[in-house]
Amino acid sequence: MKLPFLVFLDRDGTLIREKNYLKDPDEVELLPGVAEGLKMLQDEGAVLVIVSNQSGVARGFFGVDAVEAVNRRTLQLLADQDVVITNVYYCPHHPDEQCLCRKPEPGMLIEAAEASGLDLHSAFMIGDKRADVGAGKNAGTRTILLLTGHGQAEAAAPDGPSADYVAENFSAAAAWILAQRNKQK
Repeated sequence: MKLPFLVFLDRDGTLIREKNYLKDPDEVELLPGVAEGLKMLQDEGAVLVIVSNQSGVARGFFGVDAVEAVNRRTLQLLADQDVVITNVYYCPHHPDEQCLCRKPEPGMLIEAAEASGLDLHSAFMIGDKRADVGAGKNAGTRTILLLTGHGQAEAAAPDGPSADYVAENFSAAAAWILAQRNKQK
């Protein structure tokens, strides 16, 4: 029996193409290799959870209904590939609000871990921004910075938390996670 473990996933630029304040579900487009990589992780016991900053709500660019419509479309595209996302958490707050759920704060990850009953120290966080890496580090997970979305620019920036691994694409991230899991056996 495979032991379950958490994999936290940023949404925009990680799972789906970065569109800058995406509000139209018809514009959701999975990135290459994402469904296959998620399926590999899922088959090895990963509990997949999306954690996403959505400050477009607080900025007045769109409402919660738009965020949820984009999330539903993302989940449907993944379900069509037999990938099950266990839950979706998002922070609708403005960066200036200093809430505990906005990445790099670990609030969404902690809430998801508590809801699942799974350990954060065996979890992974995958994202395309240093805020994603920071949230993972702050929650005690291992972290992966993808070079998709904002990842190229984020990797070149001199400041911010360093990821445990930098992956060219989602397939490479999934392979690294599975290699880390195999080392623990």
